[in-house]
Amino acid sequence: MDKILELLNVTKEYKGFKLDNISFSLDRGYIMGLVGTSGSGKTTIIRLIMNLLAKNGGHIKLFGLDNIENEQIVKEKIGFVYDENIYPVKLPLSHIGKLIAPFYKTWDQQTFDNYLYRFDLNPNSKIYELSKGMKTKFALAIALSHKAELILMDEPTSGLDPIFRRELLTILQEVIEDGNCSVLFSTHITQDLDRVADFITFIDRGKVILSDSYIDIIEKYRLVKAPKDFFDRNKANVIGIQYGSFGSEGLCLNRDDLNKHEEDIIIAKPTIEDIMFYLSKNLTI
Repeated sequence: MDKILELLNVTKEYKGFKLDNISFSLDRGYIMGLVGTSGSGKTTIIRLIMNLLAKNGGHIKLFGLDNIENEQIVKEKIGFVYDENIYPVKLPLSHIGKLIAPFYKTWDQQTFDNYLYRFDLNPNSKIYELSKGMKTKFALAIALSHKAELILMDEPTSGLDPIFRRELLTILQEVIEDGNCSVLFSTHITQDLDRVADFITFIDRGKVILSDSYIDIIEKYRLVKAPKDFFDRNKANVIGIQYGSFGSEGLCLNRDDLNKHEEDIIIAKPTIEDIMFYLSKNLTI
């Protein structure tokens, strides 16, 4: 596989927080969701990839190149969409495009104009006049207008209405269709991952809890609703359990013996949110 992004034992220490030996990789032509609770380290990882923070240890490679030694080369191939606006707020959108263009040898003005039209963005509008969703659309238009091979997005769907969130996810799927570009986006809206993610990397308290294909993760676990004694008999397979007034629910490893018919149990595929909940809470019986 052609690895477009590699992190190996990356460490970053703050007072009261440590990003601890983070390792994962993303192949060309796929979408990876970077998920975790607030403060888990998602934004720190993206800033380290962009060399906006100095790491304490480990290695980061982009397109097979060290992200610091080859910073200018790799950044020309990256498009980024942050959760906050980074562009001059009082300039027209068309003017901002002209300011950005010289930084990228592969800038395509027609592509930029087309995205402004597609996203219903008036070229004469100014950033401060735009809604949260419109600002995200503009940042995405910039990111997609220089033939980026990796799109980095930090909480791009946060605060967006459901209609544009779905439109954005559709655009991301279009971006990777030719197999040349990959997308890494951090989010806490796990429904977005269920729609588009090929791979999931789950960060909790500064550590990688899992990093695998979406399909393999979903198939590894089952969500089980059953009486307490069922979980007592299947302790070896139980990841976590939550007791309620009308029964118990737990996350279990997907095993053949788990699927044997028993009365009063319901077995279903979990969502990414289900898996995150039980792994992060580390609930046990």
